[in-house]
Amino acid sequence: MEPDLFTAAAEDRQEKDPASSPLAVRMRPRTLDEVVGQQHLLKPGSPLRRLVGDGAGGPAGASSVILWGPPGIGKTTLAYVVSQATQKRFVELSAITAGVKEVRAVIEGAKRAAGGYGRDTVLFLDEIHRFSKAQQDSLLPAVENRWVTLIAATTENPYFSIISPLLSRSLLLTLEPLTDEDLSALMRRALTEERGLGGAVTLPADAEAHLLRIAGGDARRALTALEAGAGSAIAKGESEISLRTVEEAVDRAAVKYDRDGDQHYDVASALIKSIRGSDVDAALHYLARMIEAGEDPRFIARRLMISASEDIGLADPTALPLAVAAAQAVAMIGFPEAALTLSHATIALALAPKSNTATTAIGAALADVRAGLAGPVPTHLRDGHYKGAAKLGHAVGYVYPHDVPGAIAAQQYAPDAVHGKRYYEPTRYGAEARYADVVEKVRERLRGGNSGPSGV
Repeated sequence: MEPDLFTAAAEDRQEKDPASSPLAVRMRPRTLDEVVGQQHLLKPGSPLRRLVGDGAGGPAGASSVILWGPPGIGKTTLAYVVSQATQKRFVELSAITAGVKEVRAVIEGAKRAAGGYGRDTVLFLDEIHRFSKAQQDSLLPAVENRWVTLIAATTENPYFSIISPLLSRSLLLTLEPLTDEDLSALMRRALTEERGLGGAVTLPADAEAHLLRIAGGDARRALTALEAGAGSAIAKGESEISLRTVEEAVDRAAVKYDRDGDQHYDVASALIKSIRGSDVDAALHYLARMIEAGEDPRFIARRLMISASEDIGLADPTALPLAVAAAQAVAMIGFPEAALTLSHATIALALAPKSNTATTAIGAALADVRAGLAGPVPTHLRDGHYKGAAKLGHAVGYVYPHDVPGAIAAQQYAPDAVHGKRYYEPTRYGAEARYADVVEKVRERLRGGNSGPSGV
């Protein structure tokens, strides 16, 4: 809600004694130009620029916006900057503690401010996904009639967590993960500016790299860890935040892992080979190393999807759908929760029965094609839908499989050059044993043998 006497006193204390506030709070940008990252949302004429009054004149007013992204990448920061820069009345609520009563009070206050003083109201609603449908419904008249301009923040997919009418009345702005370069710039600013650490300590490259790994793209986490390391160094009378000091301060050992170097590929390779070898414990160890090193969870998920086809295949036909579902979940939720999904998929793949027949089958087929064993498509398989195709013999003599018992027609499908070649040689591991039985019966039928209508 709007500031009361105690809130004002707390803010006054923060101004007089900056150290009373966490470093992450002190380093909040004061203008949109100080915001790190999210430049795609801060171009001239963008909704956020218009909210603070940049080019907001004319008949088109500022739009309500929904900010969507993982924790620590700037949703609350953007709202804070708007509150500092705008000439509008700014009210903040959290869906964790507020309800319909508080929302209605803000709306009534907005009407009075607009009618009595000509002041527009910006309402920042954090964690909007925690509001029920009925609570979100209470916002609709105010947003539609522009009694308030809403800035809502959510970490969850708004297409699932926010009602459609509210989405349709707002602009959805997706925040992108902060890069290491963004976080490095933020930490350098915190180290040197007076409102930050004021040059009291320096940060060597190895300690900075460890802080970036710890942060995992989260600015708040990066600054919290930096403040802990700086406090420890100053307490020991040191002017540099060493890697050892950072490790002691945040109680987290540095993982020797270069995401752009050999270790990146070595650890990823060890993860996949451990899954292939069915060593679930080793696989989890390498997965943990990748997570701790700040590896992109989408990269890990892609490797797991490849493993599902390369090393498991039809021995467990559920492996690939599971890996794909894990990749989709990881893309939606990000770290730290994505670690649970990656662990789920890694354990399942490591313990699944193994078969590399999908790999060897396509490898053998590709080798023949590259060796020139291709040849023309048999005429009875060619496209016969266009005028004159029949005169060329295209599709003539083709037997429609659904017209014969068992839906398998004895006819040649492969070109002459590879007719009779066997690329798929199934194992009898896991579910692939069934395919081993089926493929032999199918091949016999295709050669003109008779396994009967229920032979496959």
